[in-house]
Amino acid sequence: MGVRLMVVDDHRLLAEALASALKLRGHRVLAAAAPTSGSAELVVSRAPEVCLFGTATPAEPGVFDPIVRIGRERPQVAVVVLGPVPSPRGIAAAFAAGAAGYVRHDERIEGVERAMIKARAGETAIAPQLLRGAFAELLHPAVQPDDEGQRLLRMLTPREVEVLVRVAEGEDTRLIAAGMGIAPSTARTHVQRVLMKLGVGSRLEAAALAARTGLLDRAAGTPQGPDGPA
Repeated sequence: MGVRLMVVDDHRLLAEALASALKLRGHRVLAAAAPTSGSAELVVSRAPEVCLFGTATPAEPGVFDPIVRIGRERPQVAVVVLGPVPSPRGIAAAFAAGAAGYVRHDERIEGVERAMIKARAGETAIAPQLLRGAFAELLHPAVQPDDEGQRLLRMLTPREVEVLVRVAEGEDTRLIAAGMGIAPSTARTHVQRVLMKLGVGSRLEAAALAARTGLLDRAAGTPQGPDGPA
């Protein structure tokens, strides 16, 4: 039997793509919404069986406040967080807020589906290796952890960062060109360069990688010079 669910993510493109994939697998998607900060009221009013809650910054203070409210007002709704890994503090914060599960943002659709079904049944939905990895990193933190988002951001020029932001917001080549005041052929070239630098094969993969690593959030707050991030 399909799961009655909602999908919320800070990036609407990701929410809608995941919702479409789950609909094709026979699940009833009540809504696909963004951002997560305003999701609690919608979840409380729709009362799905499961809410998939996507975030690129699970360790940030207040990120899981909507889950706390959902648990208080609709305790029957099982919330499964889709977040980046490694993020041991984020995983701990998700469960502390009342989440029923935590799944990698880049997990295959079958893995997301299994987590949904386990959460609906009242079980904890997290892969054992993910939990072991989180505990291992909490107990033995790296002295200088690799910041993938910052590393990727340094690879892109300011214009490429703008293109990536527009891709993540679901803009096609025509809209990107119009918004940036450039020719469609130039916009297409920028998109291809972004995909090549990020090592991905599609716009959706680029958006997912940017969300998973927090690259877009870093780009918004990073001063940039003429040739790249400062």
